[in-house]
Parts: sequence; C-alpha cells; structure tokens
Amino acid sequence: MTRQVRLALAVRFPRAAVPGQGLFDPSVTTMRVGPADLDVYLHVNNGVYLQMMDLARTNLLADLGALRLLAERGWYPVVVASTMTYRRSLTLGERFTITTTVLGWDPRVVYLEQVFTRGAEQVARGVVAGRFLSRSGGRVPAPDVAALLGHEAPSPDLPPDVAAWARAFDVAHREA
Repeated sequence: MTRQVRLALAVRFPRAAVPGQGLFDPSVTTMRVGPADLDVYLHVNNGVYLQMMDLARTNLLADLGALRLLAERGWYPVVVASTMTYRRSLTLGERFTITTTVLGWDPRVVYLEQVFTRGAEQVARGVVAGRFLSRSGGRVPAPDVAALLGHEAPSPDLPPDVAAWARAFDVAHREA
C-alpha cells in the first residue's frame, strides 16, 4: 500500500487512543520495509523516511486521542522544519520501529524526536518542528494545543541540541 494511502487511512480511521497516554510518553509505530520504499541502491530512500515519520506523528496524535479534538476545532499539523541523521540502512523486508516523542514547545512550534530502530540498533533520528494551523486561516499557538491535550504546565526545556538547531535555522519563536 502506498505511503499516502496509508497516511490517509491513519487519519480517517486512527488507531485507538492509549489509555493514560501522556503528552511526553513515547508513541511507537512498527513497520516493515516494502519494495516501494527502496531506491536504486536497494535501501530505504532518504525521502521515504520523512513520509514514514508523517505516519508515526499521526499515530502519536491517535495515541493521545487528539485527532478528533483537533478536527472538531479545525486545527491541523504542518511541518515547519526537520533534520535527519542516518546511521544504518534499512532493506527489503526488515521490521523496524519509529518512536515519536514530544520534546517541548515554544509559543509557536512543537518539537518532536523520531527515532528509527531495528531491534536495539538505532537506524536514524529525526527532529521535527511542527505547528498547528486552523482551517479558518489562523495559526494556533503551541501552548493552546498542549492545553487541549491536557497539559497546562509550561513546556520543559528543550534538549540543548534541539534548541541550538531551532535557533540556527530560525525555527524558534522570536520575541517581537
């Protein structure tokens, strides 16, 4: 099944919310490498990792029971920036997991880490900055999304490497 169809199905028919899942609890998506995931070198194409991460982020929202809440408000997520580090290759038929974790947020952006593992071996790591938009045309502050998901407290501090990346690529919120 193509990745786009799989993503559409995950949004339309999300997996069940995980009872007690907290905003900072990891969400795990298990997948297997298919023929359409491969490039001419017979390993997963670097762009395919990003599409797989889309599905894993959708599963995070499903685990939190957030997809319905977001849809009721007309809010939807978009990627502002991402960075990837590839350590190992994934090849045809291999099973792997993507562990998606919310790291924190600023007034504008939510930061996530997405780690690909095969068994105990880390294959790749992505850091994603995302924000939420409203179908009515506005931008939704990240703290409002956290509050919707039951987290009223301020964001924890971001890991130093993520905070430095956000500043370096002008992703982080800037005071006016």
